[in-house]
Amino acid sequence: MPKLKKMISRYMQIITLIMIVVTLVVALQVQIKGEQRQAQENSNAMFYQIEQILEDNQRDLPELKGEYEETCLNSAKAIAYIIQYHPDVLESVEELKKIAELLEVDEIHIFDKTGRIFTGTHPEYYNLTVDSGEQISFFKPMLEDTSLCLCQDITPNTAEAKLMQYSAVWSENEEFIVQVGMEPVNVMKVTEKNELSYIFSMLRVYVGVDFYAIDMESGEIVGSTILDSVGKDLTEVGFDLEKIQKNMSGFQAAINGVNSYCVFKESGTNLIGRVVSDDVLYRDVPANTAGLTVCLILIAMILVFAVTKYMNKYVIHGIYDVNEKLRAITEGNLEENVDIRNSLEFSELSSHINALIKSLLSSTDKISYVLNQTNMHIGVYEYNEKMTNVRFTEHIPEILALDKETTRQFSADYKLFREYMNRLRENPVSEEKGVFCLDGDREIYVKLEEILQNNDILGIVMDVTEEIVKRRQIEAERDVDLLTGLYNRRGLENKLSVLFENPEALGYGALIMLDADGLKGINDKYGHEKGDIYLKKISELVREFGLKECITARYGGDEFVLFLYQYDSEEELVDTIKTLEYIQNNSSAHLTSELKIPLKFSFGVSMTKGETDYESLLKQADEKMYSNKRDRKKGSVS
Repeated sequence: MPKLKKMISRYMQIITLIMIVVTLVVALQVQIKGEQRQAQENSNAMFYQIEQILEDNQRDLPELKGEYEETCLNSAKAIAYIIQYHPDVLESVEELKKIAELLEVDEIHIFDKTGRIFTGTHPEYYNLTVDSGEQISFFKPMLEDTSLCLCQDITPNTAEAKLMQYSAVWSENEEFIVQVGMEPVNVMKVTEKNELSYIFSMLRVYVGVDFYAIDMESGEIVGSTILDSVGKDLTEVGFDLEKIQKNMSGFQAAINGVNSYCVFKESGTNLIGRVVSDDVLYRDVPANTAGLTVCLILIAMILVFAVTKYMNKYVIHGIYDVNEKLRAITEGNLEENVDIRNSLEFSELSSHINALIKSLLSSTDKISYVLNQTNMHIGVYEYNEKMTNVRFTEHIPEILALDKETTRQFSADYKLFREYMNRLRENPVSEEKGVFCLDGDREIYVKLEEILQNNDILGIVMDVTEEIVKRRQIEAERDVDLLTGLYNRRGLENKLSVLFENPEALGYGALIMLDADGLKGINDKYGHEKGDIYLKKISELVREFGLKECITARYGGDEFVLFLYQYDSEEELVDTIKTLEYIQNNSSAHLTSELKIPLKFSFGVSMTKGETDYESLLKQADEKMYSNKRDRKKGSVS
């Protein structure tokens, strides 16, 4: 065994190491939380900057859109005026294109009064009507009101889905509608400045730091400093929309295969996020942790050295002195006096040890006297594998019914004794913990307990024969009907509840309710003593009825219950029940040597195969038994 000095030193080192590890873990968590908090603050600052840029750019857009709409509408009016006074241009696409170029428009379409394009700069659009698409249908109200001048918001056109600004007016003579289309280049440039991808491209972004904009409705990445990610679904990159919405202030995720810390904020219909890789976010953590580790190790070394030196001086030497005194005491020198005064605790320990020695000296005789006075059949044995003999008290041979020669052999060889005890354990008494039955002409029940301590085996043997016999007798009187010797109702239910715990093992079975016929008449005519003889005769007939297993009970008064089980087939069980029908009709009872009367009874049967509720079987059998009794009475009357 290790010495206490080494143990204390080792435990000090272990505890110190644990404290260093715990401190480092806490410090590491604090650093990680600090870096995450800094990332959140930086992200919120960048989000504010992005929102300010969006607000500034948004102010220019309405004014520019209004100017563009007015230019588009004025161009449509001018072209309508030119065509009205020079209608021959309607026959020439080239002339219309020249007018478009002159007025700096991209498309000219001429509608007739029905809303059909019949000419224009783009023949591929001819014959389109105001019902041809969602975009062109915007101008359908003009067919009902010739005073309308409409300018449409920038929208994809019907034919090519190209973004265009369209306006339309009636000619002064109300003969046709002129529609002009202009590509909103300047508007798109301002609009682009409001797009998150454009703003992200203007930001100063560091390596390992990226921005993402995600449409909350579709989950599409609509902007990012990583252009390859734009247009992808957020899950392709590594985001989870539900996780983002639950942890806007920050969470860990693997984005594009890189472990990162993500912070998000709602901006309109989008989520704006700043993603920082762990390598960048925690780059200072390893160096800080290493420095803290060195400091903690130096402090721990100084602390361990100081505490160990103090323990050696004031504790270890005192324990050595106590051990020397105790060694002398265990060797039999009970007159030894322990007097160690290194500290108040050692002084108290010395006084307690001295008091214990005095108590042992005075109590040894008391214990010996008590053990000699007891009348309990208790034996104790002890052996150790390092020695060959067995030590046991004088009651062991008596309890185990050992003769002198066997006792001598067991005492000389612990292996023989252990083999005997192992054989004894092969005969356990059911429902009795640690109780075994001895082989022999008479039943002897013993209770065994063994304790293993430091390779020493200490055993206790108690004779519990009288206790077991008395308890079994009480149980038998409780569960057995005194008149017939069959189970009573309580005993029957106990047996059935155990059997029906495993109904599959019962096989084919039958529960039979049997009632003695005419018992009241016998009691009235011959007396109750003869009625008891009548019941005993019935019990003798059904006690071990059938070819297989049978439980028989007097259920109460003149009622009996039979439970037949473990039959291989229903046919075999039915044949057995037919035997009971024969007995029912062909039996007699001698109430005295001179008085013989017919023995009659009624019975009902409920068959079973795998059922688990014996109470319902009893109820069914009882109903059939009363039905059988009624039928027998009718038969006797007729």
